[in-house]
Amino acid sequence: MGGWCLCEKAPSFHYVKNLCYFCIRKTPYTGIIPLYSVIMNHNTPKAAICCVGHITLDKIITPRHTAYMPGGTAFYFGYAMARLHAKDFLLVTALAPSEKRSVEELRRAGVKVKVLPSLNSVYFENSYGENSNNRSQRVLAKADPFSIEGLRDVEAEIFHLGTLLADDFPMEVLKYLASKGKVSIDAQGYLREVRGEKVFAVDWSEKAEALKYVDIIKANEHEMEVLTGSSDPHEAALKLADMGVKEVVLTLGDHGSLIYADGVFHKIPAYPPKDVVDATGCGDTYMAGYLYKRSQGCDIYESGCFAAAMCTIKLASSGPFSGTIEDVEAVIKQ
Repeated sequence: MGGWCLCEKAPSFHYVKNLCYFCIRKTPYTGIIPLYSVIMNHNTPKAAICCVGHITLDKIITPRHTAYMPGGTAFYFGYAMARLHAKDFLLVTALAPSEKRSVEELRRAGVKVKVLPSLNSVYFENSYGENSNNRSQRVLAKADPFSIEGLRDVEAEIFHLGTLLADDFPMEVLKYLASKGKVSIDAQGYLREVRGEKVFAVDWSEKAEALKYVDIIKANEHEMEVLTGSSDPHEAALKLADMGVKEVVLTLGDHGSLIYADGVFHKIPAYPPKDVVDATGCGDTYMAGYLYKRSQGCDIYESGCFAAAMCTIKLASSGPFSGTIEDVEAVIKQ
C-alpha cells in the first residue's frame, strides 16, 4: 500500500510505496507516505479568514471568446485576498495531482495554501450570453468532498465554505467548523444537482438543519428564490434570518446588493463597470471583499460597498480580481 506525496521539493504530486526521496520522510508506523502525513502535520496558526473549497478546471464560454483556466471559489477568493494583502488568510483546497501548478501559482502570489488529496478536480463548463447575469453549466468531473479529518488542524475566526456542488461539505463538516469559528457559506453549490453532465437548480434538502450553524450566507436573486420561495429580496432575507442566519447577503446583479443583519436592511449600490468582460468569480470576489472588511471591524454598509466595488473592477477583465485597495476606493468615490 502506498500513497500520494506533495512536498515543496517535489515537481508534482508523486506516488510512493515506502519513502519519498524528495522530502525524506516516512510515517512511523508503516513506512508509507500517505498525502496527509506530508501536508497536514504542521502547526497551522489561527487565521482571520479561512476559505475552504475546490480549485476547478473551468471552460468559460462568452459571446466574445472561449477560455480555459482554473476556477472555483478557492481560486477567485484566494487571488482577491492576495491583492488585498490579507496576511491572516488561509486557503484550504483539494484537487487532482495534475493540478498542483494552480497551487504553486497561488503560493507565489502570497497565499498560504493547504492542499488535501483528491482523485479528480472539479471540471466546470460555464456558458454566458449577452446578459452576464445568466449562466448555464455542465460538470465534466467531480472532486472528493471535504472531511473533518482533513480540516482537524485548521483554525480560523471565519470559515468561508466555497461550495460548488451539494456534496462538497457533508453536514458533519459544517457542524464541526461551526464549533471552531464563524461559518460563512455561498449558497450556490448547495442548490446544484448534477445529472449526467448537466447542472440543475434544486432546493437544499438539509437547509433547515444546516442554516442553524451558518453565520453569514451569500445568495443571488435566483438562489434566494430557490431557498425561500420568495422573489422579493426583503422577504427572502427575513426568511433566511428566521432559519438562523445572522447576516444575509443577497447580490442582485446591476441592482446592487441587500444585506440584512440585526433587524436592519442595508442597501448596497452597484457601481457601473467600464466594460463587462467576464462575470465568472464575481460572487466569490464580493465575499472576499466583504469578509475582509468585516474581519477588520468595518460595519456592514462599508464592507458591502467595498465588496461591490471589487466586483465592478473584476467584471472588466477575465480571470481573478487584479485591482488594488486604492482602485477599489477610487470606484467607491466616483
